[in-house]
Amino acid sequence: MKEKEKKENIQAWYVVHTRPKCEHIAASLMGGLEGVETYCPRIRFQKNTRRGKVWFVEALFPSYFFARFVPAESMRAVNYSQSVIKVVDFGGNLTSVPDSAIEELKAEMKDKEICEVEVGVKVGDTVELTEGPMRGMKGIVNAMLTGVERVRILLEFLGRENAVEVPLSKILTEHKPRVVVAPR
Repeated sequence: MKEKEKKENIQAWYVVHTRPKCEHIAASLMGGLEGVETYCPRIRFQKNTRRGKVWFVEALFPSYFFARFVPAESMRAVNYSQSVIKVVDFGGNLTSVPDSAIEELKAEMKDKEICEVEVGVKVGDTVELTEGPMRGMKGIVNAMLTGVERVRILLEFLGRENAVEVPLSKILTEHKPRVVVAPR
């Protein structure tokens, strides 16, 4: 038996390319196929919009998810599933993702399909106000205040630095360190 035929008869994880913003839909529909297991990790995060901060849920890997199947038995059904563009290959050769890589990813995601991503704020960070009369102004976090999740920011306006206390929900950080936490 040739090497390619051996690979096609072994169940393994593969990367599936989908239409944009359709990863979880395609994974859900494909999960209903016999002999096919899917994994589509997603993240939940806040973004600043005109309406203020809004929660979004997106795929961890935009336009991609993982599917475990035997290519010889399920390739046609997988390729022709709704919202699927194709199973990713390299030069026409299917390349599987090691089981250990998927297990590590699941462990990092704490075995949840959707994990919340928070951008931490600390003293000394440069932040931008997202709401109120000083919207768009940038300042430096001077102190983290206890109680109702507030921070004191030093803003430079009217020719001097002024301390302003604002809720954490009204600021946007410039740095992007992300911490994955379990959803609430």
